[in-house]
Amino acid sequence: MAMRWWCTWRNEMFAKRTWQLDTPLFTLRLFSPQEGVIGVRIEHFQGALETGPNYPLNVLKDVHVEMQNTAEFAELKSGNLSVRVTKGEFWALDFLRSGVRITGSQLKNNGYVQDTNDNRNYMFERLDLGVGETVYGLGERFTALVRNGQNVETWNKDGGTSTEQSYKNIPFYLTNRGYGVLVNHPENVSFEIGSEKVSKVQFSVEGEHLEYFVIDGPTPKEVLNRYTQFTGRPALPPAWSFGLWLTTSFTTNYDEATVNSFIDGMAERDLPLHVFHFDCFWMKAFQWCDFEWDPVTFPDPKGMIQRLKDKGLKVCVWINPYIGQKSPIFKELKEKGYLLKRPDGSLWQWDKWQPGLAIYDFTNPEACAWYADKLKELVAMGVDCFKTDFGERIPTDVQWFDGSNPQKMHNHYAFIYNELVWNVLKETLGEKEAVLFARSASVGGQQFPVHWGGDCYANYESMAESLRGGLSIGLSGFGFWSHDIGGFENTAPADVYKRWCAFGLFSSHSRLHGSKSYRVPWAYDSESCDVVRFFTEMKCRMMPYLYRQAALANEQGTPMLRAMMLEFPDDPACDYLDRPVHVGRFSGRLRRCSPKRATCSSTCRKAAGRTCGTTTRCRAAAGINSSMIL
Repeated sequence: MAMRWWCTWRNEMFAKRTWQLDTPLFTLRLFSPQEGVIGVRIEHFQGALETGPNYPLNVLKDVHVEMQNTAEFAELKSGNLSVRVTKGEFWALDFLRSGVRITGSQLKNNGYVQDTNDNRNYMFERLDLGVGETVYGLGERFTALVRNGQNVETWNKDGGTSTEQSYKNIPFYLTNRGYGVLVNHPENVSFEIGSEKVSKVQFSVEGEHLEYFVIDGPTPKEVLNRYTQFTGRPALPPAWSFGLWLTTSFTTNYDEATVNSFIDGMAERDLPLHVFHFDCFWMKAFQWCDFEWDPVTFPDPKGMIQRLKDKGLKVCVWINPYIGQKSPIFKELKEKGYLLKRPDGSLWQWDKWQPGLAIYDFTNPEACAWYADKLKELVAMGVDCFKTDFGERIPTDVQWFDGSNPQKMHNHYAFIYNELVWNVLKETLGEKEAVLFARSASVGGQQFPVHWGGDCYANYESMAESLRGGLSIGLSGFGFWSHDIGGFENTAPADVYKRWCAFGLFSSHSRLHGSKSYRVPWAYDSESCDVVRFFTEMKCRMMPYLYRQAALANEQGTPMLRAMMLEFPDDPACDYLDRPVHVGRFSGRLRRCSPKRATCSSTCRKAAGRTCGTTTRCRAAAGINSSMIL
């Protein structure tokens, strides 16, 4: 089992017996769940109730640790990482790699806070930042890539890409000193990164204990290796999923004839296409998500899907974890207890997204089985994958079927939602064929790829925001990531669309998708077709290389889209770069996100392959251009 060792300390020395009265006592527990990972648990009241859910961490049974306990200090060592508790009046908690200090905490840098205004209690910790130390991660964030100076709340929200909010909050950060920190709390964690105290990362949670893990590198890549070994490896998506995806878009008008016009138009223009996606309106309006095809728009869904598959395409459909009150099955779901309730027993409902919307309670095994059966019916019809949209707007004034803590379940719901859908695909199609297109996530969500960046605007600024989000989520343990090429909201000018196509087709997964307008390239101009063709064919030729990089993400947790600091951790010039990127070892640099001509200097190897795991052929080209227009 993971070795545990603990000690106690007070916020005052026991110089006088009277000092032992009317004062709190904290218990410090140190342990190692895996080699090179040290856990710290600080407890106040040990009688506080602790209900789940908790992160599904991979705790090893036999971890070799070394311990020392002298008059001056006590030390626990796991691999090259050790934690030392200095005894005495000026106690300290120091983390060392091979005897060299990398971070730590001293007297007055952790403690217990009582908020008398709302009668809430909090635990906090402050870990040191060195001179020039930069912090990354904390999920998919669209603000500056370097977190120093930022305040971050890890509370999933549906906020688009232009705010400090995030669909995918991960209370894990890593630094350019080659270590990471995971705060082991599914509920909201407040981070002040060099802001509350400029040389500290402060994090706090509500409650009577605080638990975190320091994860050794010594390189950022090795930190991600250990982190994903601890929280789950990114699964390896099927080869066909790396090809080009095209969708109906969101609120556009479409039926089978529209879909066929898109697919035939791609073929007529010699544009490789691998996946076609049906967004929300494959179902009846006001009934999402009851899995019933709209018979007016799609009278023969099974036949239509088969006709698409006869053209060599994979098929994806949109789902979410909610249901509109208008659905004929709403009453049945309510009576069976499959929907989330308020503490008084009534259904939790509101009118956002769908009128009278309710939420599936995936802590109820029978609700999960019912939902899974509906997905299996779609798979039997020929559906290959699901876009698992939403999962962020989860209320806290509720009573979960299994008694889960609502504060913890707010973020963790994204995990159980995507896990449920993933397991259906794994069971029906096989693990090697399972793939999602997910928007929300929490710790461990990287096991169910692919994730995309959410609702971005159709302009250069939002393209840069999206790129920062992709680099950020990659530094948070997620191996595969995508975004809506051309932007989701509004319609991009042709120049934005074309430059976004280049960026999108060098992301791990590439999807043409929008809100109020179609994203087929000829809707912009003829040159857009040339751009899509060029970069799609290039990506297909590079598939042997790209799939090897995908395998590395699966094996070691190294993301396909990489920040420069990940590839060059010893070069301080790379610490703040958020437009130069690596796709595996292939490098590119977005020099300007502006209407002016922007080029992407690149270095890559020629790849021999010509397919994206399907029979769709990509036209041969003379070579790989080393100056690509973005």
